[in-house]
Amino acid sequence: MLYHRQPKMDTWALFALVMLVLGAIQYYVYFWSRPARETSRFLPGPRSWPIFGAALSIGRNPVDVYKSLCDWAKEHGYVYRGWAGPYLFVLVADPVFMEPLLNSTVNIKKSMNYEFLQPWLSTGLLTSSGSKWKSRRKIITPAFHFKILEGFMDSFNSNADVLISKWKRQVGGPEFDIFKHITLYTLDVICEAAMGVQMNFQNNQNCEYIATLHKLADTIVSRSVSPWYFPEFIFNLSPIGRKQKDLIKALHSMSYKVIEQRKKDLCNGKKIENSGTVNYNDVGQKKRLAFLDMLLQYNEDGGNLTLEDIREEVDTFMFEGHDTTSSGLSFCLWSLAESPDCQEKAYEELFEIFGDSDRDTTTEDLGKMKYLECVIKESLRLYPSVPFFLRELNEDVKIEGINIVAGTTVGLSPAIMHKNPKYFPNPEKFDPERFTAENVRGRHPYAYVPFSAGPRNCIGQKFAMMEIKVLISKVLRNYKLIGVGRKPTFSYELILKTTEGLYIKLENRK
Repeated sequence: MLYHRQPKMDTWALFALVMLVLGAIQYYVYFWSRPARETSRFLPGPRSWPIFGAALSIGRNPVDVYKSLCDWAKEHGYVYRGWAGPYLFVLVADPVFMEPLLNSTVNIKKSMNYEFLQPWLSTGLLTSSGSKWKSRRKIITPAFHFKILEGFMDSFNSNADVLISKWKRQVGGPEFDIFKHITLYTLDVICEAAMGVQMNFQNNQNCEYIATLHKLADTIVSRSVSPWYFPEFIFNLSPIGRKQKDLIKALHSMSYKVIEQRKKDLCNGKKIENSGTVNYNDVGQKKRLAFLDMLLQYNEDGGNLTLEDIREEVDTFMFEGHDTTSSGLSFCLWSLAESPDCQEKAYEELFEIFGDSDRDTTTEDLGKMKYLECVIKESLRLYPSVPFFLRELNEDVKIEGINIVAGTTVGLSPAIMHKNPKYFPNPEKFDPERFTAENVRGRHPYAYVPFSAGPRNCIGQKFAMMEIKVLISKVLRNYKLIGVGRKPTFSYELILKTTEGLYIKLENRK
């Protein structure tokens, strides 16, 4: 097989050349570059080796990467520096540093690591910077207005009902992994609510999209901690690079299929109106405008988005719209199963709202779920869906006497910061009371940023919170969640996940 072939001499020569180039870059950066000279020497961090930096000790798989980044914070503090080959980065997990970095309207450029996503997501909203990012954000923001989000409640409820029905067969049975079920639910929601297409993933357990996405995430994480794969031409020639190319081709094919299906639907009498917020069905009733419809309408109104432009945004929202939410939902349900007192308190609140009714959840109901919101926030504190995000500074930032200069890559970590005992005493304990109005008062406003903050905050955070509340409220009204005491092993697969899934048992609530 390809992995076991003896490399040819020209392959070894190419590898040696790459090592020499990386070494030369590192020598230049360390001894001559202003960012390294003025930032690195003032901060602690893990030991770096010539050419490789700390890449040899961070690990090659998503589990080791997550563990290393967290362990280094325990050893070196909540702000530390590290090297990825010749590239310097500073990890920040302190709200005093977080605030000026996230609030900046200048330092909004994503780091070089996000370029590793571009073969898949191109330069959509997640990966773009500068004028393109501002333009796309302006186009897309209206799709997440609260009045538009209200129109998604039917989709949240109907897809939640499918999950509730499927889980009937789990009642009284052995423990089962909820992560797989939740992922299919969130995929159905994002396809229906944002793309206007019903895919029925929940009735297709062998979902090709999810399997392909997980394999792709592994290749991207592996590349991001392997400086010898940073050069594009080297990565493309490697076995992992060729594997990634095939995976991306498959994902793009699926996205184009969704776009073409929606275009056909619209051509078959489903007119896009010019209001920007609604369209009409065959009997003239108003319907909310799906995210994809809005992009297609933008072109109808004279916009200049190409099919590729639309595809990159569809890929971005297919990924961000389901994977982050499935992580947040799964960890929250698992936390409730492992914390029966909190679960009972959440159920009592829901009983006050719904009584014995099986009716759908409304937007008015969501506003009454005060304790459940605290539960969700506490789960996102312990298990933020995006544990790390990276920026490359365009201008100097001086904080607490430390000058982090332009050109530095900064990694901001909610996963580490949310467990700082200075802001969250006994940080490993699941305690929703941390987020009551009384307990939030006086806490640093940037000590808790599960959806990031500032200009590049998560555009879909309200959508996600509504979706999470609807599903959890339906689950708790129907089932009692039973913990099984399995402690998860965390894995950084772009999104926070576990290696073995999240297991619970179910009992009927009524």
